[in-house]
Amino acid sequence: MDLSIILPVLNERANLAELLPRIDALMRRMHLGFEVLVIDGGSRDGTQELARERGARVIPERRPGYAGALETGFAAAAGDYVLTLDADLSHEPDFVAKLWRAREQADIIIASRYTRGGMAYAPLTRRLLSRALNFYMRRLLSMPVRDMSSGFRLYRRSALEGLKLEARNFEVLEEILVKAYARGYRVHEVPFTYFPRESGRSHARLTRFGWDLTRAGFRLWALRNSINSADYDDRAFYSLIPVQRYWQRRRHRITTAWARGAARILDAGCGSSMIIQSLNNAIGMDINADKLRFLRRAGIPLLRASAFALPFRDGVFDCVISSQVIEHIPYDELLFRELWRVLEPGGRLIIGTPDYATLGWRMIEPVYGFLMPGGYRDEHITHYTRRSLTEVLERHGFVHEETAYVAGSELIMRCRKPLDAAAAAPAATSGEPRPAARAG
Repeated sequence: MDLSIILPVLNERANLAELLPRIDALMRRMHLGFEVLVIDGGSRDGTQELARERGARVIPERRPGYAGALETGFAAAAGDYVLTLDADLSHEPDFVAKLWRAREQADIIIASRYTRGGMAYAPLTRRLLSRALNFYMRRLLSMPVRDMSSGFRLYRRSALEGLKLEARNFEVLEEILVKAYARGYRVHEVPFTYFPRESGRSHARLTRFGWDLTRAGFRLWALRNSINSADYDDRAFYSLIPVQRYWQRRRHRITTAWARGAARILDAGCGSSMIIQSLNNAIGMDINADKLRFLRRAGIPLLRASAFALPFRDGVFDCVISSQVIEHIPYDELLFRELWRVLEPGGRLIIGTPDYATLGWRMIEPVYGFLMPGGYRDEHITHYTRRSLTEVLERHGFVHEETAYVAGSELIMRCRKPLDAAAAAPAATSGEPRPAARAG
């Protein structure tokens, strides 16, 4: 089935009598396999009976409220794409054709009143408050979307799978967008002209919506600023916080300068950082599928895999980058043997981690953890120093070439695999006790 159409309703018999035939005619013109799911919130005006007569499937909402209606519809939808729109004819059904044509541009397509070319014909006070709330949420959550409260949307079904919705009412629209975007899904807006409902009474209360949205905003802010957000590393590079911005750019400059000229680069544990986005001839690899999904828009070759089992032949890269990775995983000799194995003789290893021997990092990390409780501080489980990391690398056959620091606290080392790699190859042992690096 191509498309599932979800219509949340409450006493919308008169509007459905006009809307459902128009949807049916449009779908037939577009030659789409479709279903119409009418999610009913307890109508008493014959809405359910009319919907069934017109071929729609009527489903009682799981829990009261607009969020419960959408949640019910998402769970029941069978189409590859899911369309949501209001049943009051404020969302022109013929506009669905434009949304459908735009479906390859992103995973969520929004009929937008506030992007360039869009328009909203509504009472002035309602229009102003709606714009103010959208501006507030866009800035608070750093979302590249101008109309976050539009309920007229086309979703790729995969973008909705696994979403756990906490909202009760119309603030669910922002929650869906933020949570999907935080998982790396793309959003695109198509200009749309909005007209008020044809008949009946609106069930939206803008002041109540504003209050619900404000409360939801703080919860979603925590998600957007946590490492669980797929674009966390990308956003940090452009941060408005001077220290964070400097830190990211200093790391970027050192790493990319050392990697210049390499013909075959592996960024193992690339996340969504600007390093992988700036490199030429590079493959990005990470265990986190959300971050890789975010990077798709950059056109980079990407692979989901573990650093403990790199899915490459021996000696296939002339440069391997491991930036801010090793402190996030338990110490294991296998990790360093894998980095050695995929490097060709004479190839470079660029590896970075906080240096826990420095006073600067011991002061920075507690402050960072306090200011950004969802950030990377809680993920640092193995603590390295310059001395301990050097010992590990030399024991595995690497030759140290250069060391650099970010703010005297973050260690970045460049090493080389000797041309006579066979003579310097590390012993194929496992379970060796970990050296001076300690668990944190």
